Amino acid sequence: MSPRTATVERSTKETEISLSLHLDGSGRAECETGIPFFDHMLSLFGRHGLFDLQVHARGDREVDFHHTVEDVGICLGQAVGKALGDKKGIRRYGFALIPMDEALAQVALDLSGRPFFALSKADPPPLSLLYAGSFSAQLLEEFLRALTVHGMLTLHLEIRAGRDPHHLLEASFKGVARALAMSVEKDERVVDIPSTKGVL
Repeated sequence: MSPRTATVERSTKETEISLSLHLDGSGRAECETGIPFFDHMLSLFGRHGLFDLQVHARGDREVDFHHTVEDVGICLGQAVGKALGDKKGIRRYGFALIPMDEALAQVALDLSGRPFFALSKADPPPLSLLYAGSFSAQLLEEFLRALTVHGMLTLHLEIRAGRDPHHLLEASFKGVARALAMSVEKDERVVDIPSTKGVL
């Protein structure tokens, strides 16, 4: 099997990003975005998905973190799509239920070729009012929407419980990583594209 890898570069007036992804890695991650909490989330994304992930990003953080976080999501989505190729032999679907102390995140993912993202949170306050240090929990939504649209996948995330912003964000990133790892996994019984349409 040829390596399922991809490298994506993105340069705009707001950000400059280089991202490399190996879907069949061992969880090695090297992430430098200038946003320490985001680096932590990306590193555990690689670790718990068993993806080798390298991210180097410069952005207009003096404005806020939004552009950097969103554009890394765009690049990661594009890298997933490039690394998957024609999607032959994959499981296609993935799911995870991840606890982090009092927090609980439930994720369902389909490499459908149809971008759709849904996020719900069971308890108040809304994500826009929660911060892990200087990192707004609302940025989780921006990152995952960009990943979903540019990775051409369907993603449902439900934050079923959680009071500590760090915990609910970490459970969410880990959950998406585990669900994605399951969906891209090769299944020897699947010899073609896992769809009755013949295309994803």
